[in-house]
Formats: sequence, structure tokens, C-alpha cells
Amino acid sequence: MFRSILIANRGEIACRIIATCRRLGVETVAVYSDADARARHVRLADRAVHIGPAPARDSYLSIDRIIQAANDTGAEAIHPGYGFLAENADFARAVREAGITLIGPSPETMDLMGSKAAAKAKMETADVPLIPGYHGDNQSDDKLMAEAERVGFPLMLKAAAGGGGKGMRVVKSRNDFAEALQAARREASGAFGDERMILERYLERPRHIEAQVFADTHGHTVHLFERDCSSQRRHQKIIEEAPAANLDDSIRQNLLAAAVRAAEAVDYVGAGTVEFMVDGGEFFFLEMNTRLQVEHPVTECITGLDLVEWQLRVAAGEKLPLAQNDIRVNGHAMEARIYAEDAEQGFVPSTGTIGQLNLPTGDHVRVDSGVEAGDEVSMHYDPMIAKLIVHDHSRAACLARLNQALAASFVSGPTTNLGFLQALAGSDVFAEARLDTGLLDRDLAAVFEKREPPAEVIAAAAGRWLLEQESASSGRTPWDHCDSWRLGSPATRSLDLEYGNGRHLIEARGESGRYELQLDGDNLTVDLAEVDTDTFRLTANGQSRRLQIHSADEHALEICLDNHRWRLTRHARFEAITDAGGGDGRLVAPMPGKVLEIRTEAGAEVSEGDTLLIMEAMKMELAIKAPIDGQVDQLAVAAGDLVEADAVLLEITSGE
Repeated sequence: MFRSILIANRGEIACRIIATCRRLGVETVAVYSDADARARHVRLADRAVHIGPAPARDSYLSIDRIIQAANDTGAEAIHPGYGFLAENADFARAVREAGITLIGPSPETMDLMGSKAAAKAKMETADVPLIPGYHGDNQSDDKLMAEAERVGFPLMLKAAAGGGGKGMRVVKSRNDFAEALQAARREASGAFGDERMILERYLERPRHIEAQVFADTHGHTVHLFERDCSSQRRHQKIIEEAPAANLDDSIRQNLLAAAVRAAEAVDYVGAGTVEFMVDGGEFFFLEMNTRLQVEHPVTECITGLDLVEWQLRVAAGEKLPLAQNDIRVNGHAMEARIYAEDAEQGFVPSTGTIGQLNLPTGDHVRVDSGVEAGDEVSMHYDPMIAKLIVHDHSRAACLARLNQALAASFVSGPTTNLGFLQALAGSDVFAEARLDTGLLDRDLAAVFEKREPPAEVIAAAAGRWLLEQESASSGRTPWDHCDSWRLGSPATRSLDLEYGNGRHLIEARGESGRYELQLDGDNLTVDLAEVDTDTFRLTANGQSRRLQIHSADEHALEICLDNHRWRLTRHARFEAITDAGGGDGRLVAPMPGKVLEIRTEAGAEVSEGDTLLIMEAMKMELAIKAPIDGQVDQLAVAAGDLVEADAVLLEITSGE
């Protein structure tokens, strides 16, 4: 086993690797950028080395700086985690040339599997089923158009060197092909430095099933069963689970055998994932990820194995700890990715300082996170806050655990996708395992849509704030208590609550959780009692419900009921609601980021929906569109500018 390893990564995966190394007695060396000087992975590691400024290209993607850090600290091996340089063959070569062990496959294997085109050609020789398409060397526009017409529409454009949804477009018709090709090439070039594309027949409603494989240097290759990653949005995974539900056992066995053949065909060493698309009774090779996956914890939960430990042992030259027949499946596991993003505003990433980070713990719950309360979610890196993993004896029990754990979770500061995760996990399509990779892009409203809070949620919020008022009063005289006491007659307390654009004016009488409320013209009798931290029981007009109430601050609450989450704010009585001005011609940056391209100019006539700018933020490319018809009055930014959230980008004068 190694004495010391350097972790060439950050965030959640760096913290995850540190946990295993600490258990095994292996010293860890973290690397960090300016933005991560106080990050959790830096605090946890035994040693830490500064490698550059915040932009990833100048720090976490700097091969020379990471090799130098390893040499300076005497690290015997480097673990690349996932993302950044994890699948970079040049990095793997540089590590080898420096006399350091890379915890991963060889650069030759990375080269082969990092090219979707080359990987497909190799899989063909290994009798691994392929999706019909084109992965040739001729990359001219005319050739790709001709191949697109041969494959037929709709089809999928993919970056040949890509992964993670970058450089990927669904093209529905011949007329859309040229523009989609340009956009995909630009994104692929920026993400991978390679604009080559492949074409594939677009499968309308496939499932994404992947197999975890492991191989050592002694000729042994095994699988650790499969994961279902079909709940996706824009090719990004949301909730993963293992094993796959409702999968025909003959397909499962053939798919796992094909995954092992794929690994053997490329002389694989270490942890890898072979991804497949399952369409009806067929399955097709998608790609191979030559690294540890984000969703590896669900495999660990059902097998009882530590995949990072296996990586270290294999890289150190040991044999695989178990043979195929000794690896068993126990129960079911699910993982939900908690991101700093606003689902109600098109899933735009959110930034800011994490105030509260309340995530559940217990025998059936695991949390992998790279942040703690007080840490910053910045514009420079992926906005993942944590992975919430649950495990139980069956899928139904596991899903119940997940729903409970999501409702118990709370993050203040940046906006999160917790409400979206609750709606997805609580939906019928997820409960029945009827998801396909395109469902959420095709019909998001079937799973998630903004709902007005029911009366009992408004009542719970009112009761919670009334209780807070009472607990804040500690004097001994009647004048010191918020109990509605007055001379002559009972008094009322007033609350002014808001959700979205809805305003609720409430008059309340009572104390200690028992209140008579006048809510939106109706009378409601409620009894709110605390059961546990953030868990309450609400009795309203004879009906009793259990729900979670999370306090963001004195002016905001998040309430979870029936797999939905509402954020309500409290206003001073009769405070005006300001107009956000969403219908005017001012375009502002939805988040901090970089202006990549400007497609208009001052004086130009534009129509509502026209793409005027392209921004890049948190690994995403965003199209900024005209909100109205009119004329561009002025441009406030130029290509290459870095902008903060809500910065004015341009203004349009209405044509009306």
C-alpha cells in the first residue's frame, strides 16, 4: 500500500478519497486554488499545496503544477477523482514519466476510450452491441450532413472526446443540423480541446444502465453489477440507483458480460464504468468512463465494498480482493445529487455562502459532501453541495427512505434543487421505475411544476412564526408576552406571508401552537406541535399531518409536505411587493459567468426568443434570449467579459 497519495481534485470526491485513505493509514496531500484556500478538502487533508488562481485551467487542470506538487511532497501516487484531469491521457503520461503511480488505467487505455469514435470501433471487435451511427475520421460539414441523412432524424450529435453531456445535441431535422453542429463543436472544443463529432441514431425513450467494472494487473476482471441512471436532465444524472429495477434478467446478464468483455478488450486496470442504452429488448454500448463515477456510492451500498480502497490496492499492484462469484448484491440503494441551482428558474446555478447545512444521518443514510456551513459555492466550479445516499432491503423501502431524507434536508444561502428532487422521488413514474433518459426534458411538468401552497402549508408557516414570536418573549408581565392578551377583549396578531407572487394576509388569535386563523377569508383552527428538530405535527380542522418546517432566517421558511417543498417569506405588515421588471427590455446575467459570444449589436432589430448572447458559468453554456421584440439600445458587455449575477448585459427598446 502507498505511504502518501496526492489527490488531484477538489470538493466532494476529494473528501471521499481522504476518508478511505485515513481509514487505511495513507497520508493525503490536497491541492487547492485561490478560491479553495479554506475548502473542506483542504481542511481534511494531512497536507495541502496551493496550485494557482481560481480558474480551473490555471489550477486543477494544470498538469505541470500538480506534478510539481506531488514531487515536492513526496507523494507516491496520484488519485485524479472524477472530472478535471481524471480521463486526460496526457496527464496520465506525465504522471508515469515523473515516476509516480496514477490510480487509474493506462494513458493508452484513456486515449482509446476517451475517443467515442475509437471506442466504438474497438467495441465492435469485442462483440459489444453498438448504436447505429457514424464515428469516422472525415469531419467535414458535407460528410457529417451526408451521414446524418443516412442515419436519419432525429439523431444525436456527440463530442468524440467528450462526456458529461458536453458537446451533445439532439437534432430533430435536417434544417437544424448546421446550427446544432456549430454549437456542439464550440462546446466540445472549449471543454475537451477537440471538436470532432460522432453521430448516433437517437433512441426516443431508452434507459441508461451502466455496469461497474474492476480489473487488476494480474489478469482478473469483474463486474460489480449495474446502476440505473435514467433520471436525467440535459444529459446530467439526477437520481441514480442500484440495482436497476424492472430490468429483464437475461438483458442484465448479457449486459454485464458485455461490460467485462469491453474492459478486457482495452486491457483495463482499476475502476471503470461501461455505459449502455437499453431500448426495449436491446442494449447498446454508449461509452466507457475510465475513472470512478459520481454515483459509485450506490454500488458500495449494495455490495458492502469500498471502491476507493479497491482502486488503491489495484494501483499498488495487488490482486482484486474478491472473485466474481464472491461479489453479492444486498438490498437496494439510491443517490440524489443536491445542487445549488434554482429549478423554478430553469435550473440556473446559484452561488453564495452556505448558512445552514442540515443533512440527515443514520444507519440507512450516507452523505458525501465537499462543503460545510460557512463554505462558499462559487461560480468557478460544479455547484454540487452533497450526495444523499440511502440503502434498504428493497426498492420500495429504499425509496421511502429517500423521500424521508430529502424532506429532512435543508440548505440555506444558495438556492438548491431539493424541491425538485422531492418531486421527482415522490412521482409515480419514479416509484414505478418508468423513467427514460428523455422524460424530464420532454415533459418536466409531469414530474415537477410550481404549485401554490395548500392552506395547511400556509397555516403551518403562520403557526411556526407565531411560536417563534412567543418564544422570543421572556418577560414576567402581561406586557412582555406575545399571547394576544389585552384589556377588554382578545387581540389578534397579523402576519403577511408571500409565496412567489401570492400574498396571504392572516389574522391570528391564540397561543402555544393553538390558533384561530383567518386565512384568505376563511377561518381555520390549527394546532402545531413540535415532534423533533424541524419536524412538526399540524392538526387543522380535525385532520392531522406530519411535516417538516425548516427555518432559513427570521423572514423565510421552507415547508415540506407530500413530497413537495415551498419557501415562504414573511413581510412587515402592508409592505409593498416590488415589481421585478421581468417584462422590460433589460437583460441581466442569471448568474456569475463569462460572456463567450455576442450575436447582436447596438441598433439591431430583434425578436422575442432570439439568442443575443452566449454565457458560460459552472461548466454550463447558457443562451441569453431577447425577452421582447424591439431594438438593441446598448450593449453593456463584450465577449470575454466576466460578469456578476444580475449585471446588466444589454437593453432593448420595445418596438411597440
